[in-house]
Amino acid sequence: MSHDASDYLPASLPGKVVAPGDFVFGASHFDHGHIYDQVRGLIAAGGTCKYLYDPNAERFEPLRELIDAHGIQIADRFEQLLEDPELHLVTSAAIPNLRCEIGLRVLEAGKDYFTDKAPFTTLEQLAEARRAVTQTGRKYMVCYSERLVNESAWQAGELIRQGVIGRVLQVLNLAPHNLGAAGRPEWFFQKERFGGILTDIGSHQFEQFLAYAGATGGAVEFARVENFGNPDHPEFEDYGEASVTLDTGASGYCRLDWFNPKGSRIWGDGRTFILGDQGYMELRKYINVGREDGGDRIYLADQKDTYEIDCRGKVGFPFFGQLILDVLNRTEAAMTQAHAFKAAELSLEAQALADARRDQR
Repeated sequence: MSHDASDYLPASLPGKVVAPGDFVFGASHFDHGHIYDQVRGLIAAGGTCKYLYDPNAERFEPLRELIDAHGIQIADRFEQLLEDPELHLVTSAAIPNLRCEIGLRVLEAGKDYFTDKAPFTTLEQLAEARRAVTQTGRKYMVCYSERLVNESAWQAGELIRQGVIGRVLQVLNLAPHNLGAAGRPEWFFQKERFGGILTDIGSHQFEQFLAYAGATGGAVEFARVENFGNPDHPEFEDYGEASVTLDTGASGYCRLDWFNPKGSRIWGDGRTFILGDQGYMELRKYINVGREDGGDRIYLADQKDTYEIDCRGKVGFPFFGQLILDVLNRTEAAMTQAHAFKAAELSLEAQALADARRDQR
């Protein structure tokens, strides 16, 4: 294996894209830990966080250093964020079935919205959001963090755009997760609130199918959900899988589960395999099993050689800077609105197909 992979890495890490005060945002509803990445990512790209809001102030502690360093205010009411004309955007990670309602309020207040995935738990919510975006002209963006907040996953997309593996023919995603049931909130096990495993974790996977294949849509061919090991939580789904044919002709398959073993050193051994007509790559996103060198690795074979590309600390998270500039310039370089919604739509359609399949048994 060649170790000269420098040509497959960016020349420099992303920096701040705006001066202090040029882009002002607030963060609310800290029900999921992804909110911390959302806040840190926007600040690292130059954003100014003016407010934090959540009824439980203890949830702010992981951001204590940033709160003190930047003088971030703790809001007493969510409405403070909506009413402040200085704010360009509100980022949130509410309980999944509440994310759309919060987003609609943000858009109606004349601000852009940046939510944790999954952005919706029903197709009806998606339809409401599409209408609101059309009516207000605001953005309803989604932090699909498996691609946007992972250096190897982001760089894989850059390499595909450069044509390194040619036309993408298939994307295969494996996404095991730690359950840690005792530490989960009640809503985590309630289907109406979390939406199902394909709606929730699956939204990451469908977003990657679209992004890596350069697709704008597709058809769900197969979907399945199960509760194999959690009889105490009958509404919970600890296993899911789905396949899709994309409008580029490429196929996508994902397996999602809550069976990551206790012996694993990380919360989940997420991997992606991308086949092109001129090469292929494997992404070991979070861990490299049997080795101590961590994740953020791309294993690439092209027409010339094979490569191990260590992306950790060498790629950064360019999405956040791109999003800030999109908000200010009303562009769509970071992610198009159509893409954000289509990833959610496909995951919701897969969930509906899997639910119908299970109901027929």
